[in-house]
Amino acid sequence: MARLAQTAGLTDIQQEILSTVRDFVDKEIIPVATELEHRDEYPQQIVDGLKELGLFGLMIPEEYGGLGESLLTYALCVEEIARGWMSVSGIINTHFIVAYMLKQHGTEEQKEYFLPRMAAGEIRGAFSMSEPALGSDVSAITSKAVKDGEEYVLNGQKMWLTNGGTSTLVAVLVKSDEGHPEGTAPHKSMTTFLIEKEPGFGEVRPGLTIPGKIDKMGYKGVDTTELIMDGLRVPANRVLGGVTGRGFYQMMDGVEVGRVNVAARGCGVAQRAFELGVSYAQQRHTFGKAIAQHQAIQFKLAEMATKVEAAHAMMVNAARKKDSGERNDLEAGMAKYLASEYCKEVVEDAFRIHGGYGFSKEYEIERLYREAPMLLIGEGTAEIQKMIIGRRLLEEYRFQG
Repeated sequence: MARLAQTAGLTDIQQEILSTVRDFVDKEIIPVATELEHRDEYPQQIVDGLKELGLFGLMIPEEYGGLGESLLTYALCVEEIARGWMSVSGIINTHFIVAYMLKQHGTEEQKEYFLPRMAAGEIRGAFSMSEPALGSDVSAITSKAVKDGEEYVLNGQKMWLTNGGTSTLVAVLVKSDEGHPEGTAPHKSMTTFLIEKEPGFGEVRPGLTIPGKIDKMGYKGVDTTELIMDGLRVPANRVLGGVTGRGFYQMMDGVEVGRVNVAARGCGVAQRAFELGVSYAQQRHTFGKAIAQHQAIQFKLAEMATKVEAAHAMMVNAARKKDSGERNDLEAGMAKYLASEYCKEVVEDAFRIHGGYGFSKEYEIERLYREAPMLLIGEGTAEIQKMIIGRRLLEEYRFQG
């Protein structure tokens, strides 16, 4: 809505970018999102449109063919895209995290080789940490890389890859014992490998298989997959940053900005849910008047709008903190936690406002109701966010006895 979730202090360029993205969402995404989602169909035409807008290179530096924009600009664009269809923002997000990791941690050769083509949308990125038995315990990774001459041989099974099938570059976190003797802390013996592959399913390069799409409750359209490595050979120059043992820190840096992105997605979905709820409440009549005139519904709308505003403000704060070069894990954790929880609550309230019609697939809120729960899990559960927040608060407010 025009009044909610405004961001002060934006430049003319930022406002122009956001206006362009908002128009694209209103004209190209919202009218087709529910139909495509119900068919679980990859939104190729939408993705092609985002490519033409240059969004795949939004944060990639200009020297590598990108637009060189800030995390804040990117997050606000994601908020708009998620307002249209959250799955599309997921397609962009995984690509963005890999590009960010390359920009921050890649060798110059890796940056020059990958980033220009990522900015043009010719290479699509995905990243992989999780495994079938892993959950939130990243230190329990069992996938492994073993040095063999000028190559590494990778074996293991990864899980929950967004863009697993459509991507052509996957950043994969595995254990690597080379140079890290037994007894080394788990997080110091992990390495990120940059794995190029063909798009599609089945064996996409020798030793690498993408079995197929995982059937999900929501978050459809975008492909979520497993990844199986069986004797996958990767050259040493595809170790991110050129040095083993730094993978955990590289991935956590990527996930930190990814949490700002998930917060932005939560804001976008919540905004759309509010729009749907406030619109329906003025059209639906009971007891002789629009239900928006009933105090009980006005209370719901007031609470929904307040949550949209609060989540947006925290997301913007976390993005600006990261852009300033300061540590932002506290702010990113808070923003992700609050935005995802509030998103779920706002969507549910909009669902309740719709009454029985909210249960019908003819109404857009039904789709949002199935999509919102993914944000409670992606880029770290609420429990993980609270653990991060708690530890950081104890660092900041250490008792001086």
